[in-house]
Amino acid sequence: MAILFSAVHLVPGDPASVALGPRATPEMREEFRVRMGLDRPVPVQFVRFVGNVLRGDLGTDIWSRQSVASLVWRALPSTVALTVLGLGWAVLVGIPLGCFSAARRGSWLDRATGVLSVSAIALPSFIVAIYSLLVFAVWLKWFPAIGAGRPGDLADQLWHLVLPSLAIGLGWVGFLARLVRASMLEVLGENHIRAARALGLPERRIVYRYALRLAILPTVALLGVGIGRLLSGAVFAEIVFARPGLGRLVYDGVISRNYPVVMGAVLVTTALFVLSTLAADLAVAALDPRIRERL
Repeated sequence: MAILFSAVHLVPGDPASVALGPRATPEMREEFRVRMGLDRPVPVQFVRFVGNVLRGDLGTDIWSRQSVASLVWRALPSTVALTVLGLGWAVLVGIPLGCFSAARRGSWLDRATGVLSVSAIALPSFIVAIYSLLVFAVWLKWFPAIGAGRPGDLADQLWHLVLPSLAIGLGWVGFLARLVRASMLEVLGENHIRAARALGLPERRIVYRYALRLAILPTVALLGVGIGRLLSGAVFAEIVFARPGLGRLVYDGVISRNYPVVMGAVLVTTALFVLSTLAADLAVAALDPRIRERL
């Protein structure tokens, strides 16, 4: 929290000058600083900020005078939906791709899958967002270019989520595919897998029913960290596709030097990252009896 507070205050620019404009008098700027508490020393502002957070108060937007908490809660569902769908792309494509690659180790399909996975990892999310917008929305006109869809129309909102979620989830397809492949190769060499093959069980059943249950554990642990990266990628996606959300809220807050909004949105995003990591650890403990025994 201290690092966040310090980083926000290191951003160049005077919030009073940005908020009031160039024609504001020195008296008006000083009155604004006093009203927002910016006239006090930074350590005093930090202590006051921590005290307000502990009471559930994230501050007040300097532009609209609305509660930052209300702004964050309105933007949160859009970002969560984008992150969950992006993670869904990664899981539905990356895990089967990793299993497919491990089952055909050394083949040209395995090598092609490896090249595609590494390429997906190397592509930044904002590059994927820009080119997917140009190709699929502008040139081919298959998907809408901007916006979040009509309120109350779930199908239209999901249709608007396709390109942004693809932009932030493509890189994690490669991550999951390589991780699942490495885990699968390790599990496929264990004794119980050899015993299953010796009994004549179908290879497809061995790979997807027995081996995948063990190989998936490192992937589940990684998904908690993946939520944090997807949240950071959501910033670019929400800007490129003009979507509402926490990323857009943080970006607009930084541009306008709106300290309370930036700190409140980043604080909630950090809390989501911590909760997702905790949920992933609990899921691994639930799936692995050995970890439950240690606990």
